[in-house]
Amino acid sequence: MMIFKFEPIYKERIWGGTMIRDLLRRDTPKDSRIGESWEIVDRKNDNSVVANTSMRGQTLSTLLEQQGKSVMGPNWQQGRPFPLLVKWLDCSQRLSLQVHPPEKVAKKLSGEPKTENWYVAEAAPDAGLFIGLKKGTSPNDFVQAAESKTVEALCHRVQSKKGDSVLVESGRLHAIDAGNLILEIQQNSDTTYRVYDWERLGLNGRPRTLHIEESMQCIDFKDYEPKPRTTTIKKGMEIIADSKHFRIKKFNLTKNNPVSLKDCNSDPIMIHVLEGKLLVDEVKMEKGEHALCPFSSNCLISPPEDSSILVTDRFC
Repeated sequence: MMIFKFEPIYKERIWGGTMIRDLLRRDTPKDSRIGESWEIVDRKNDNSVVANTSMRGQTLSTLLEQQGKSVMGPNWQQGRPFPLLVKWLDCSQRLSLQVHPPEKVAKKLSGEPKTENWYVAEAAPDAGLFIGLKKGTSPNDFVQAAESKTVEALCHRVQSKKGDSVLVESGRLHAIDAGNLILEIQQNSDTTYRVYDWERLGLNGRPRTLHIEESMQCIDFKDYEPKPRTTTIKKGMEIIADSKHFRIKKFNLTKNNPVSLKDCNSDPIMIHVLEGKLLVDEVKMEKGEHALCPFSSNCLISPPEDSSILVTDRFC
């Protein structure tokens, strides 16, 4: 049995805070607003570094170049980047209102499509999420509101709570409000079109660029008032997100009760520890950690205490 763990890549953001350091017990710079921790990523300018096994110190890209079929399966095409990106988001302030391009529009705009899922790991009492539009909002209404800086009135906001899950398909207008610690599992893309930034200045003291024209080509104007999925706290497994790009399952585990997550020579999975601890063979996993279990390995987990995890599969 084998799993690969990776070193996090921290990103300072204007809306970042201290939850990644305080709640996930990370040794992040105390004088920085860390808004994102990229946990598993394979991009040109950001590539995860393996933290264990004989591949320790090598990048995820190198791992796939050398062991791609063993890690991803016999149909893996060498040269492809890892298809997903996993990150923690410390949303101590409100994020920008934005949209990601659907596949057809992304090609036209020379961008990358991005479907993502949010799992709310922690939420302040007044935390919320903007997802979709209020009923009846038309493209013309939206353009006028964007010009007059009143677009918030047309956005559908819901209160967020620990355990909520939201699948944000490409084309869905969205923003994460202040007070959320979120695990985001997404397509490997970094294309975002910013609709509105609440009249805020960036880290450089200047307004951040808006992309109204591009956004109008991407927004799904039939996406009215969706609701988060409330996940269970009962012991067992449930599917919390299912798209053509990935599936996510939540397991609430009982102390010392082993669970088999996959067999040898079956599709790879990723493990994300939300609460508690895990033993995967003799490898320890703590709260907030992630691991990739390859195609060539089985995966039997044993929680030394009651624990909660997410498992991502069907991404090959």
